[in-house]
Amino acid sequence: MASSEDLALDLEELKHLHSIAKRPRVLSLISSEIAKLEKISNEAAPAPSLQTTTPAVSVVPKAASNPLLNYVTLSSFSWDQDNDKLKIYISLEGVDQEKIEADFKRTAFDIKFNDVQGKNYRCAVPKLNKEIEPEKCKLIVKPKRVVVTLAKASKGNWLDLHFKEDKLKPNLDKEKDPMAGIMGLMKNMYEEGDEEMKRTIAKAWTDARSGKAADPSQSYR
Repeated sequence: MASSEDLALDLEELKHLHSIAKRPRVLSLISSEIAKLEKISNEAAPAPSLQTTTPAVSVVPKAASNPLLNYVTLSSFSWDQDNDKLKIYISLEGVDQEKIEADFKRTAFDIKFNDVQGKNYRCAVPKLNKEIEPEKCKLIVKPKRVVVTLAKASKGNWLDLHFKEDKLKPNLDKEKDPMAGIMGLMKNMYEEGDEEMKRTIAKAWTDARSGKAADPSQSYR
């Protein structure tokens, strides 16, 4: 089969002959041959390739935490618990799930709510009452509040959300004066006690200073 280039040259020459021919029979033969070659040329021509345009997908990187942002501290919230988990209810409208930065640790959590109606909010507990399991913690955004679920590391009831040192526990450090722990205990009991407790402890201190009792804790007993 002739190449497309040869067909084009033949067509060009036939058309030239057709333009100069005068005899009707010759013109008819040339026209017939031109029609055949044009048909062959069209069938041999490759089909135009369809260009498919793939739309560009722009990848927008997730906004990194900006340490220079100002945050309003959310210190007022409610919470409840069961044997396995603890739920915190934060009243906040207009929160975007994609603009939350949550950091859960074994004994703490820090949650930042960015760009909530033009402001940034933060809810954090630097030291929890007991340990949690960070990988099982989650939060759910609702129209008017955010629910944070903390998975307890061990089952049981929490007396408080925040960790609190036991002020009534005496310091039994052997390297210190053994009396210092008792004195510190009595001081804490005075600060935490009612009026009757304070009067009793004050009397014990007075007796100790006046020599009536060598150990102020003896008077309290």
